[in-house]
Amino acid sequence: MTSAPFTADHPLRIGTRGSPLALVQANEVARRLREAHGLEDAAVEIVPIVTSGDREQVRPLAEIGGKGLFAVELETALHEGEIHLAVHSMKDVETVLHDAFEIVAMLPREDTRDAWVSPAAAHPRDLPQGAVVGTASLRRGAQIRAMRPDIKIVNFRGNVQTRIDKLASGDVQGTLLALAGLKRLGLEDKATCLLDAPEMIAAVGQGAIGIEIRKDAEDVRAAVAVLDDADTSLCVGCERAMLAELDGTCRTPIGGHAVLIPGGRIKLTAVLLAEDGSQAFRFEEDAAVADARALGTRAGRTLKQEAGEDFVANMG
Repeated sequence: MTSAPFTADHPLRIGTRGSPLALVQANEVARRLREAHGLEDAAVEIVPIVTSGDREQVRPLAEIGGKGLFAVELETALHEGEIHLAVHSMKDVETVLHDAFEIVAMLPREDTRDAWVSPAAAHPRDLPQGAVVGTASLRRGAQIRAMRPDIKIVNFRGNVQTRIDKLASGDVQGTLLALAGLKRLGLEDKATCLLDAPEMIAAVGQGAIGIEIRKDAEDVRAAVAVLDDADTSLCVGCERAMLAELDGTCRTPIGGHAVLIPGGRIKLTAVLLAEDGSQAFRFEEDAAVADARALGTRAGRTLKQEAGEDFVANMG
């Protein structure tokens, strides 16, 4: 990769998935980079890359390799120098990155809540007996089942607009989408209601946009690090420490959401569930911000202890 200043002749290349939401997020990163460094438009280039997760739109992610399928082609492009940085939704980033890469910045976090989208019911609790809800997220499905054990969950994949359009078929009576994505796409009005803790705890990293680079790309690091929102990185780092302790994957229903609270402290709310919602182990504690990652690790350890060896052995 060039070490020269980024110009129209040597642009900073941003890799991203090609979905409408991913492109919005990548363009926001591009806008902030141009603004931060006074770059002309042509000095920052968006490079859409089709990922394995985008090509396979039918089977659940858990069956085809997990959320890392949204990053493998982007990381290959990073490794080969085809792009300088990759933009991710942090909820799609694997808990442990390859040694060659790191997340060097996160943009200010959007609203972390999940949106209930339904033509049939104002809230999941209001659905008729035995109704069908579409979601590809085990976390969302398990929390809906914990709320309403009679509800049937079916796999429901695709980009945000695709899933909204699928509702019109009538095959499902509702779905859940990240409010952050709806806001970024200007579709916030599609939300029937918003779900919050304790009945719906967000995914780790939900609402946060992360920027991944090669560790050896010092010129890129210098350009990108200025975009980092320290509060977002602190909270997401706490959540990801919890996930790492749990060895959490997309095959495990886990929610985790950290927020800063007065007094220089951080509070983490987390849940570990059985896929059918029949068991839910919860954690809520706060700590000094200096101990954010330790709080996440403690949360993961506590949840594993409360769930017990048999439950943990069946995770993943």
